[in-house]
Amino acid sequence: MQIERIGFMTPGDMGQAVAMQLKNRGFTVCTALDNRSERSRKMAAEIGLADLGSIARMCAECDLIMSVMNPGAALAFAREAAAAIGAQARKPVFIDCNAISPDTMREIETAIKSAGARCLDGGLIGPPPRGKAKVNLYVSGAGAAELAQLANEQLLVHVLGERLGDASAVKMCYGAFNKGTQGLMLETLMAAQRLGVYDVLEKQLLKSRAEAYNGLLAELPLLPSKAYRWVPEMLEVARTFQGVGMTPRIFQGEADMFELVAATPLGRETPESRDRSRGGKDVIKQLADSLGA
Repeated sequence: MQIERIGFMTPGDMGQAVAMQLKNRGFTVCTALDNRSERSRKMAAEIGLADLGSIARMCAECDLIMSVMNPGAALAFAREAAAAIGAQARKPVFIDCNAISPDTMREIETAIKSAGARCLDGGLIGPPPRGKAKVNLYVSGAGAAELAQLANEQLLVHVLGERLGDASAVKMCYGAFNKGTQGLMLETLMAAQRLGVYDVLEKQLLKSRAEAYNGLLAELPLLPSKAYRWVPEMLEVARTFQGVGMTPRIFQGEADMFELVAATPLGRETPESRDRSRGGKDVIKQLADSLGA
């Protein structure tokens, strides 16, 4: 498959940066902004994405449809795209690049295949590829090797093979290890703040776990603005673990934690609107204080 036009949903923080790399690679990148937020419209305009209006038109005019969005919306979007594809002669390839479980990925494949199109599995790991940052795109499924043509120096494509679900499995396990750990440590430090022993705990952590503690502080300023997206991701991790005979309850609890963060004033900020002077310790104190007495 020769890819020339890519339909991209949606240009959020990660999506905008990935779409920009695809444009830099020479692809025509389009989106569909009907019924989208002003934030999505602004982010698409900032990098010059062509707005085709409707999802139906985007599916009719593009060779590849890429889904990069809140994982809680991934299945609904795939079904909407499938309905559009099923009503037209053109059959673009569809790739879901969201933080979803292998079981959810297979539900998406069922919808896309029922429309007569091919479905691929993707997983993005790493920061939004701006500046010198690089992101990894893991891909799997029938014909996944064709996605190697998307790669550039900042969008690194790793083809895992033809088994659909493998890319999602890697993303789920990485998300559990990375975001799950961040959530647990943040919850612990918020509890210490509310118990009045934060300073004592910090001294002990700096003696014995300084690397982990300082690493978390560096990550925290951006975390609250993304917490709402991490709620469905943790639920997808829970579904993944349950699917292999392990308890889902740990990550159901992580989803509860990120839901709590998302409901605070810090959680209602966006990555663009957040106070960039706010440090990690400020985040812990403000989140702990926001829970009330």
